Amino acid sequence: MDYLNHPFPSKRHTAFAKKGMVATSQPLAAQAGLEILQQGGNAIDAAIATAAALTVVEPTSNGIGGDAFALVWVKDQLHGLNASGPTPETISAAAVKNRGFDKMPVYGMIPVTVPGVPSAWAALSERFGRLSLAETLKPAIRYAEEGYPLTPILGKFWKRAYKKFKQDFTTEEYQAWFDTFAPDGRAPEIGEMWKSQDHANTLKSIGETNARSFYEGELADQIDAFMKKHDGYLTKSDLSKYQPEWVTPISASYRGYDVWEIPPNGQGMIALMALNIFEKMSKPVWHSAETLHEQIESMKLAFTDGQAFITEPEEMPITAEELLSDEYAQTRSKVISEEAAEPLPYDLPKGGTVYLATADEEGNMVSYIQSNYMGFGSGIVIPGTGIALQNRGHDFSLEETHPNFLKPGKRTYHTIIPGFLTKDGKAVGPFGVMGGYMQPQGHFQVVTNTIDYMLNPQAALDMPRWQWMKGRSVHVEPEFPNYLVQALERKGHAITVTTDGGSFGRGQIIWRDPDSGVLMGGTESRTDGAIAVW
Repeated sequence: MDYLNHPFPSKRHTAFAKKGMVATSQPLAAQAGLEILQQGGNAIDAAIATAAALTVVEPTSNGIGGDAFALVWVKDQLHGLNASGPTPETISAAAVKNRGFDKMPVYGMIPVTVPGVPSAWAALSERFGRLSLAETLKPAIRYAEEGYPLTPILGKFWKRAYKKFKQDFTTEEYQAWFDTFAPDGRAPEIGEMWKSQDHANTLKSIGETNARSFYEGELADQIDAFMKKHDGYLTKSDLSKYQPEWVTPISASYRGYDVWEIPPNGQGMIALMALNIFEKMSKPVWHSAETLHEQIESMKLAFTDGQAFITEPEEMPITAEELLSDEYAQTRSKVISEEAAEPLPYDLPKGGTVYLATADEEGNMVSYIQSNYMGFGSGIVIPGTGIALQNRGHDFSLEETHPNFLKPGKRTYHTIIPGFLTKDGKAVGPFGVMGGYMQPQGHFQVVTNTIDYMLNPQAALDMPRWQWMKGRSVHVEPEFPNYLVQALERKGHAITVTTDGGSFGRGQIIWRDPDSGVLMGGTESRTDGAIAVW
């Protein structure tokens, strides 16, 4: 593909390198990954170093107590890692209802699930890393010990979270969050230094024990004790039984390229379903209202079906293979008309974050994502550890007929998804767009921008984005052309132009030239993104 000659005016220039590249949402985290590459580590080591650093330098989006997924390209083969944790063994829908809830709460002890992040670092390091886990965590430990100044977007979301938490979190179990993230009785300001020795000590323990201290040792004991004190469900037994899962990635063929995602329980399949449906429609036209309409309707149908059916694979009422089949794509594409529609789920045959990408000179590449969910997660921090726990359990349903019904030891519908692109069996590279339910929509738009419109990585990320919300409601960014807004409204879409840039996702891309090995990278202009190159 010729990525360099399209006229779209990108906000930044695409980065180029040969020996290595790290793209993520925080400059210091990107530098951490580059530092490890330059010390002899490979792309996998760099991904771990970057991910660990992100728990320190972007705690508004992820933490040690979150989940992770990865797609890893090594020796011409793609490997998938699902490091999302299940619910505790003692939780149930009946137990939650007995506490007075008719749906899963957003914050507190109840939605906390087993964290998968430390296990992801250990599993990646053990299988593919060149350096020890302790070595790869050193840059993150240094940032936590010495501190770092807050960047603009980070400071914005930190202050927003503090204001909400200060108002809503008034009971004892939340105090450790304020002690950790607002030690001076306020959110740190942009440019102000912040550090956490507790966080550094926890990272040291994880590195020295290859994460066993988190699941079986002293950190597990601290988590267990705090959860018991405040009537939480997560126990040391839940932690000790957990193992991440190596999985076979799933893919869809789109105009000669293969687009890869992690299989359910993640929502990555929604992006593939939407691409399959859209490929059945008319040929894409640059800045065409008709093309945009067909893209939105394709995503709308795929999302409606994904949220209706995706959960643990064995509990889905329809298989992933059926949802990625040509028959499914043909059937759903025929539903799309000239007018925006209210989507209904597929009629079943009878019988639902931070992202980083790394690459090295040897051809290894990693697409990696981790998150606490909804910013800082549950609001629960284990005192003396810096461990902020996720609230992934919020996405479970308490309705017994729903596929994502809450059960003990079950993984929920998961929003965070890494992506990867190949062509003719060769790696093109990793890509991802973080941001809740925007993620499959961001993947879809990055892929179509790249393949259909020949945009280079930076331009593909900078293109104004749309986001389907529900029904006929679609949000677009202020840069979205007004004539297209009007044309889509004439087709029945309810368009809202919004200035909330954070809601449109934050992405990274690294493509590799198959002949020269030259790396091309793009980073998100909607955040404090950076690319470190070598």
